[in-house]
Formats: sequence, C-alpha cells, structure tokens
Amino acid sequence: MTIRQATKNDLDDFAPLFDGYRIFYKQTSNLTATKAFLNQRLSKNDSVIFLAYKAEKAVGFTQLYPLFSSVSMQPMYLLNDLFIDSNYRNQGIGEALITAAKDLCRQEKQKGLAIQTAVDNPAQQLYQRLGFVKDTDLHFFWSTA
Repeated sequence: MTIRQATKNDLDDFAPLFDGYRIFYKQTSNLTATKAFLNQRLSKNDSVIFLAYKAEKAVGFTQLYPLFSSVSMQPMYLLNDLFIDSNYRNQGIGEALITAAKDLCRQEKQKGLAIQTAVDNPAQQLYQRLGFVKDTDLHFFWSTA
C-alpha cells in the first residue's frame, strides 16, 4: 500500500472513489460534478487530500480542510472525509490515511485534527482506537437550507 498526497493528475483515479463516498452518504452519483469539485479543491489548495493506492489502484482517501482555533490561536485541520472502497476495508488503510494526516499536523505544527462524521458511522471505533476523543462542545449547526 502507498499513501501519498493527491494532485490534479490523480483526478481520474480518485473521482470514482469520491463519488462512491458521496453515494455512501445518500447523495446522487454525479461524476462530472465530483471531478469539478475535486479539481477546485486541488487548484485552490484549500484542502489536503491523501490517497491510498494498492496495486496502482486508488482504494481510499481522506480530505482535510484547514481551520483556526481563535482561543488557542493555532491552525488545525478538519478531517472531513475518510472513505475506503468496500472491497479493501479492514486492511489498515483507514489507519494509514489517518496516520498520514497526523504526520502532516506534526510537520506543520498544527494544533491537531477535528473529525466531522455521522453519529452512526462505524468508523468512530477506529477514531477512538487511534486516540481521538469525543468533543462535547460541538453540538450546533445552522444551515441555509
């Protein structure tokens, strides 16, 4: 397995995987919009995406968005997306992707990683096993919809 940071050259490999992630969260498949979204993220450098490859195939990813803590006055990342192709789960890929994210935080002297995920996501066990703790301060969200 290889973990590396994504570039625009990876879009064709990565877009179907990201589309599968969206479908997992009950969104309609839209490969064209997916490619456009990912191309924007990579072009604007407003997220960091790590890809996991097995035998030259993209099988998992995590996407991090930069944030700032006003109280501590430190930068941090939001681990917003983590997805592993269902044929490759339970092989340590999620852990390897999270380790890459943690390593980036250490290298950049970030405060840490926050995770946003569904309350019923089974990956919560992985997060807790890897040292993440539930943050009881984050309870509210406002939507324009």
